[in-house]
Amino acid sequence: MKQVTQTLRTGVVEVNDVPVPALSDKYVLVQNTTSVISAGTEKTKIDMGKKSLLQKAKARPDLVKQVIGKIKTEGLKKTLQTVNSRLDSPSPLGYSCAGTVVAAGGLVEGIQPGDRVACGGADYANHADFVAVPKNLVVKVPDNVSDEEAAFTTVGSIALQGVRLAEPLLGETFMVVGLGLLGQIAVQLLKANGCNVIGTDLDSVLVARAEGFGAVGVPPGADVVSICNAMTAGQGVDGVLVCAGSSSNSIIELCGEVTREKGRVVVVGAVRMDIPREDYFKKEISVVISRSYGPGRYDPVYEENGNDYPLAYVRFTEQRNMQTFLSLVSQGKLDVKSLITHRFDVDQAATAYALIEGAKTEPYLGIVLQYQPQPYQPSQSSRIAVSSAPVTGDKVKLSFYGAGNYATASLLPPMQASGQVAFSGLVTASGRSAQGVAKQFGFGFCAGSYDELLQGDTDAIVVTTRHDTHGSAVRDALKAGKHVYVEKPLAMSVAELADIHAAHREAAKAQVMVGFNRRFAPATEKVREHFDGVKSPLVVNIRINAGHIPADHWIQDPHTGGGRMIGEGCHFIDLASALVRSNVKTVYAVGSAKAEKSALLNDNLCVTLTFANGSVANITYTADGSKAMPKEYIEVFGGGRSAQIHDFKEVSLFSGDTDNKTLKLGVQDKGQKAMIAAWLDALKSGSPCVDYDCLMTTSLATVMAVESMAVGMPLQVELGVLELNG
Repeated sequence: MKQVTQTLRTGVVEVNDVPVPALSDKYVLVQNTTSVISAGTEKTKIDMGKKSLLQKAKARPDLVKQVIGKIKTEGLKKTLQTVNSRLDSPSPLGYSCAGTVVAAGGLVEGIQPGDRVACGGADYANHADFVAVPKNLVVKVPDNVSDEEAAFTTVGSIALQGVRLAEPLLGETFMVVGLGLLGQIAVQLLKANGCNVIGTDLDSVLVARAEGFGAVGVPPGADVVSICNAMTAGQGVDGVLVCAGSSSNSIIELCGEVTREKGRVVVVGAVRMDIPREDYFKKEISVVISRSYGPGRYDPVYEENGNDYPLAYVRFTEQRNMQTFLSLVSQGKLDVKSLITHRFDVDQAATAYALIEGAKTEPYLGIVLQYQPQPYQPSQSSRIAVSSAPVTGDKVKLSFYGAGNYATASLLPPMQASGQVAFSGLVTASGRSAQGVAKQFGFGFCAGSYDELLQGDTDAIVVTTRHDTHGSAVRDALKAGKHVYVEKPLAMSVAELADIHAAHREAAKAQVMVGFNRRFAPATEKVREHFDGVKSPLVVNIRINAGHIPADHWIQDPHTGGGRMIGEGCHFIDLASALVRSNVKTVYAVGSAKAEKSALLNDNLCVTLTFANGSVANITYTADGSKAMPKEYIEVFGGGRSAQIHDFKEVSLFSGDTDNKTLKLGVQDKGQKAMIAAWLDALKSGSPCVDYDCLMTTSLATVMAVESMAVGMPLQVELGVLELNG
């Protein structure tokens, strides 16, 4: 299918062939007929792409700070790989579209194939032939509303939310600053509320359009303050909707001048907001920043997981705002068709964007992209050839399921640099980034279905998708007779581990590898060497100052991420196992008591492990520490020897009473490169680089650590439980 994307490094807009996005239970797959370019929002994104790296850095100092922090912990080379990967990855454009449903997930209510719908969301409703959109961002289109009109739904909902926050009353007077798409719709919404409206813009043509909708127009150069005072008997307007975009503070200053005492200012557009205290304080003016299309925006529980807010408590969510907008269009109270100034076929997207970039000097307002109908078959292959390079027999043929930040920064570059790999197929969850990554790293093809990787000519599958997909992806790869590497965790439940265990027994020659890279780190190797020959059991202490992750991050979702113990804690159980050279025997976990934390999502905990060889380990994992403190600290004791690992940058080794030495390793190295090299060698030799029972025991111990917290007692870790569950 075709999709409009922009490369952040250059700002170039292209129409690429990408796989049709996959459908999941709470999503709807829509074949677009029309989408709307939001000139203000999308021009900002295009302008950022056109900036030099230095200009980008000046515009986003927050991101520069993150990069500097990453350099300090992970080194310049790895940081540059991450930054370059993001700059070179194509980013989808668009967030407001309409089309016809071709498939609805099993948990989607009230929508069926064949329904005409409007869709929203910058991560979903893009300029593309097909889009997969969460059910709460999809609404049915009334019969008397055209697809062109419906494509404005998300843009219109932004204006609608701004008006709702302004709380207009019948007979009040409002000023709308900025008369682009949002401003023109806001004028009509305020008029529909029975308000007097003053509209102002730097473009006299847009002012004239607003006058056509009943506003009192204030053209460029006119005295806005005098007109507002004249219309309100000197009291000032009841409120202002700021729908403009500007780096100047003059707009927010003007709002303070024209607004009455105890009036309100609602900021919908992106403007500078150095609020002058004098006017706003004396008049006690309320200032509100409108958050996009309404309640639910940026809440993954609402958007991604499809959990609605009860109508009795949240009358108008973003979906209900979308429905309201379409209802107003259907009733003839909103006119968006007259706002359309240009129509382009999706293949002409670059020309459309040249218009808003200023390369074409004709006036514009509503710019619509149109899509040609094409047949959709659920079972058809969505494979897109990227490279015709032959796969040679001396290289391991790898296919990737997922290509997020970790894969593109930490796995793909060293695999490519090794010279031992030929990349076969690539499938990503949404399909949006597939072709860009495929071109960057020389994959043979990208596709929209995981099954196409399993059926393809590949030796091994690398699974780097979100955690909830790991268990089934590994199981299916083994059933297809493929070797499999999976980023941690291996799975999220005992049942999923049992499925993998059964599949592994049936596919005896297929290797399983989990991305427990710390066991391969140079620091870990130095410590293991230091304890070579020690016969007595070891004592290990691992402290992780993990840092805070917001509650709405996907890893904190119990169904998608599984919480931080399952998502990251497994790393340290495996590290302890590697240091003592033995498999876990028992696990006992306790977590701090917090009102908002369940056992599954507790990220402040202590885990005690015993091992088959008599060794013990204690893992302290906390999210509540200071960022100024290094993240990881490990101590090992036994046989008259001790060792310390300082954040995988430095190792201290102690023997006897006086013998000690400190090895500085330079930049932080957590073992990714060495792990990849060992795994590739293992595939060629047929001998796993990490014993399967060790990987499975670590994974089982991780899941049982959460169960231990829930029941408050230590648990035995035995692989036999997997056979019972299987």
